[in-house]
Amino acid sequence: MFTNLQPILTRPINWELIRQQYDQMVKYATALRLGTAETEAIMKRFTRNNLKHPTYLALAELGKAIKTIFLCEYLNSEKLRIEIHEGLNVVENWNSANVFIFYGKGGEISTNRIEDQELAVLSLHLLQNCLVYVNTLMIQKILSQDKWHDIMTPEDLRALTPLIYAHINPYGNFNLDMNERIPIDIAI
Repeated sequence: MFTNLQPILTRPINWELIRQQYDQMVKYATALRLGTAETEAIMKRFTRNNLKHPTYLALAELGKAIKTIFLCEYLNSEKLRIEIHEGLNVVENWNSANVFIFYGKGGEISTNRIEDQELAVLSLHLLQNCLVYVNTLMIQKILSQDKWHDIMTPEDLRALTPLIYAHINPYGNFNLDMNERIPIDIAI
């Protein structure tokens, strides 16, 4: 029936197992949602004695069903494929910005000490926030000029992002003067 898909089709989803374990699946999901059980404790219960717990197997079957539904929707909808592609482009751009601004030690967190890892991630977050804030102010300043505001189409405005960094020089000298402001007018 689906000859082109045959190489990736292995077996049908075991709906009977999902039906049998439905109440248990809801119980575990509710416990996780309400915080009355820890994920680690549930996972230990599922993998105890190298036996696969029936509820675990049912959850895996349900996951396969959900993944199959998504893939069918993805293959059927060009609009969904475009939306996902655009989202991936934003994420890839953000990841490349992170590599650019978090360049010390090759962009790697090279320690096992939790405090050092937390400090590195918080420093990255500070850099990200500063980058987005300054870029947003610069873009707003440019768009406040009538000549730019008038020629921007809705598509142009949708394409604007503060996730740009080509104008940033992470190397070299930085002259910091706490008595001088960046020449960006803040319009509140």
